Amino acid sequence: MRDDASETSLAGGAGSTGLSQAVAQIAAIFDDSVETKRRACSKLAPAVASAAALMADALGSGHKILSCGNGGSAADSQHFAAELINRFESERKALAAVALTTDSSTLTSIANDYSYDRIFSRQVEALGAPGDVLLAITTSGTSPNVTAAIRAAHEKSMRVVLLDGKDGGAAADAIRPADIELRVPSESTARIQEVHLLIIHCLCDFIDKVFDTEAD
Repeated sequence: MRDDASETSLAGGAGSTGLSQAVAQIAAIFDDSVETKRRACSKLAPAVASAAALMADALGSGHKILSCGNGGSAADSQHFAAELINRFESERKALAAVALTTDSSTLTSIANDYSYDRIFSRQVEALGAPGDVLLAITTSGTSPNVTAAIRAAHEKSMRVVLLDGKDGGAAADAIRPADIELRVPSESTARIQEVHLLIIHCLCDFIDKVFDTEAD
């Protein structure tokens, strides 16, 4: 279908008032997203830098980063792992990262034989090692499988970087003083997810620069 036909249909069907309202709503969403990012930057920038340094140190010492989350957070965990294994914006060596959200046979066997709450923690038990880092992502902090993964990481002497939002939930309660929590100051799942992605890009940018500098 032609784009101009779609625009005519929208304008004709909803009328100019309907189109104006849609544009205003879109602008409001953009404004809210920008404002949430500004608040998050003011609150979280030092902690994001600390998390990036923790990850870079682990990778530079031959360790790896495991990542997990559900739904959109699963996509974010895969995005992060892909940026490390391949590259973000700089040419550098491949870096060790594993998204625990991708292997359907492993996920379904654990869910079937044990429970869905253990789909990540069981993988941490198998793949995690002292010195590794877990990137745990949950917008609400109330995902039992993410909280279980955090506890499993501690059992493996791993540190945790937690991306969360709202009040942090059970996931925030599970982290230890040596871990790093990056809690987005918002109650909106959409805004939290948007800031999570931006934080992930900040982490990747920092890591790129560390290993790009080493290559020079």
